[in-house]
Amino acid sequence: MSNITSAKIDDAEAILSLQKHAYESEAKLYNDWAIPPLTQPLDSLKAEILAGGVLKYSQGGAIIGSVRASLQDGKCEIGRLIVAPEFQGQGIGSALLTAIEAKFLYAHGFELFTGSRSEGNIRLYRRHGYEIVTTKTLSPAVTLVFMSKPQKALA
Repeated sequence: MSNITSAKIDDAEAILSLQKHAYESEAKLYNDWAIPPLTQPLDSLKAEILAGGVLKYSQGGAIIGSVRASLQDGKCEIGRLIVAPEFQGQGIGSALLTAIEAKFLYAHGFELFTGSRSEGNIRLYRRHGYEIVTTKTLSPAVTLVFMSKPQKALA
């Protein structure tokens, strides 16, 4: 059985391990092994879990996906949408994105970013209504693409 639930503090190590595994492809793509998802300390992730903004996707007792978000000035900032590489392309990322947006139902809108070379990520976000609003060059190898989406009117 597959499901999406709020992450618990006991999930932190498994999520951090999955995060490092999932972001290896990004590190290779940009030839940068010091990207924040690969260097995040466990205590930092535990703090995000305690703040209540981390979801996990479990299948067969294992965590195979996760996403996190927080509310900043009325906007939901989404980050670290991860799916185990062997489970990508099965709709898990879309399910997590939809679930985190639903968790922040009263946000004015949603914001996220990804690397400019991460074409699959950009396609996923565009399918969910996100549009590129700006880019930011971090280094000669890394340019970030910032995307946003307005909140749909509540019925």
